[in-house]
Amino acid sequence: MTALKSSQRGADGTVGKALNILDQVAQFGRPVRFGELLAASEHPKATLYRLVQTLANQGMLTYDEDRQTYAPGLRLVRLAHAAWRQSSLAPIARPFLDDLAKQVGETIHLAQMDRGQVLYVDKRSASEPIEMFSQAGKIGPGFCTGVGKAMMAFLDAEAQSDAIRRQAFQAHTATSLATPEALLSELEDIKRDGVAFDREEHEAGIICIAAPILSNGNRVVGALSITTSTQRQTLDGLLRHRPALLNTATEIATAAETWQFPS
Repeated sequence: MTALKSSQRGADGTVGKALNILDQVAQFGRPVRFGELLAASEHPKATLYRLVQTLANQGMLTYDEDRQTYAPGLRLVRLAHAAWRQSSLAPIARPFLDDLAKQVGETIHLAQMDRGQVLYVDKRSASEPIEMFSQAGKIGPGFCTGVGKAMMAFLDAEAQSDAIRRQAFQAHTATSLATPEALLSELEDIKRDGVAFDREEHEAGIICIAAPILSNGNRVVGALSITTSTQRQTLDGLLRHRPALLNTATEIATAAETWQFPS
């Protein structure tokens, strides 16, 4: 398997390298200097410079001459908007998220899975907003978030094994799951119960209840969560929202049946 993955990466060639650079720029979350990219890059300086210049020439990166920094370009923004409309649950789920947020008064997250990690595609803030990591467009870990565990629990065996393999098992908090075995055990419980919890596993003081969004064929297409802080709620308190959460997940799944689900 390792040899195959390595071979696949090599076959991606220049396009794969360029996409990795775009990922790298995006991960900084701010305009970045070439030297910063070079310090974190596996490419020689000349190769990296050539790739960065090509991306800038094609509008995928933009270069600020005064600050000498690179940032995602407008062409990339246009592609991102197209992807959001065509491959994201967000446009379909919007009215259902609005209704759920009004019902429960807490933060609502909509997420999809990206190579074992969580991509937040939409969010509704609580009536009294609280600070937290998750924002639409951000990528978070799968193993210590409610939405991540909810999606992984309902993957087929091969996809689930691949998702677990991709987890870093970094101890974000004292309650973060530490091993693949611990995660797999919890995923079995989640599949039985139909909902997942974040027990302050990603951020101290932040808890959630989450449910998968499944197609008619039981394929995972996303997940939905109700998130709050331990200063406002307990896990038992969140459980009272379970019916509304599951009902909303079903409504989104039904509305999305005509959508061409991306693999």
